[in-house]
Amino acid sequence: MTPHTASKDISAQVERVLVEFLDARAEALPDAADLIGEINRVAGSGGKRLRPAFCVWGYRAAGGTDDVSITRVAAALELLHTFAIVHDDVMDQSQLRRGEPTTYRRLSGTPLLRRDRDRFGESAAILVGDLAMAFADELWGSSGFEGAACDDASTLYHAMRAEVIGGQYLDLLAAARGRATLEETRRISVLKSGRYTVERPLLIGATFAGASEDVREALAAFGAPLGEAFQLRDDVLGAFGDPNVTGKDADGDLREGKQTLLVALARGVADPAQRAVLDARLGAADLDSAGAEELRTVFRDTGALRDVLASIEDLAAAARAALKSAPIPPVAAAALAGLAEYVSVRSV
Repeated sequence: MTPHTASKDISAQVERVLVEFLDARAEALPDAADLIGEINRVAGSGGKRLRPAFCVWGYRAAGGTDDVSITRVAAALELLHTFAIVHDDVMDQSQLRRGEPTTYRRLSGTPLLRRDRDRFGESAAILVGDLAMAFADELWGSSGFEGAACDDASTLYHAMRAEVIGGQYLDLLAAARGRATLEETRRISVLKSGRYTVERPLLIGATFAGASEDVREALAAFGAPLGEAFQLRDDVLGAFGDPNVTGKDADGDLREGKQTLLVALARGVADPAQRAVLDARLGAADLDSAGAEELRTVFRDTGALRDVLASIEDLAAAARAALKSAPIPPVAAAALAGLAEYVSVRSV
């Protein structure tokens, strides 16, 4: 089995666990069937399954062999991701996710609502996210793992959950302030997405397998720069991505005033005219496509886009170098190299 085929197999196994688990929860909690149905839709609607893939390959890299238990852990991470993106879309007022209306927009169209449709949709979406996190914990606890390795992995899991929330808060705060330093944008990238997408899932999987310290250190050295590269690529796609490919609003991040590395670099070298465009257009609720294109021009002309792309490549190169010296099986190394390539050059 090739690494690519094996990663596809991980996704299929996670899908089966999620469907079985969520169907059982819907039967046990009929009053929450609408919420559970939305969790099922989001968790199964074409997500990249990166967190499960890194978790399982981290486990295999450390010599793990219990595919049933680690698949349940990986599925729990996908439910945690579901919580994060459902809440993120409410906070950002995003209209689209993976080419479909976001959860809060879908739920605002619930039949027979007589008033406050938008408020209902947002409130119900918050409950969907809350329930997804609760289910993630339940699935995690029923994985079948136990003992010291399970305790150590749980410590990482709980730290990761707190980091995601802290990173989201910093992201909101920076956008509301309309300013962030280079260091602050990098910190947001690491906490909001990078660490919980790559490094933590890798280490969680490895810890369940009882990884040695040298394996854990090697996977961390690989995962940390790759996770940041993932978020920086996400920021580029948020400003320059094709909505027909990303499935998201082409101008959403610009309208929300996201304070990304792209923005911080541009602001640091902008001339007065370019700074005026940044001040007037970034975060404007009425931003139109022409205004968004003005911002993109500033990002290009200041060299900010070029520098962010160079940072992504530097981070990916650091990850590849760490992987080459990692004391892990060749199949796992090849699979992680393939994931690294995807993360650093992806268009979705």
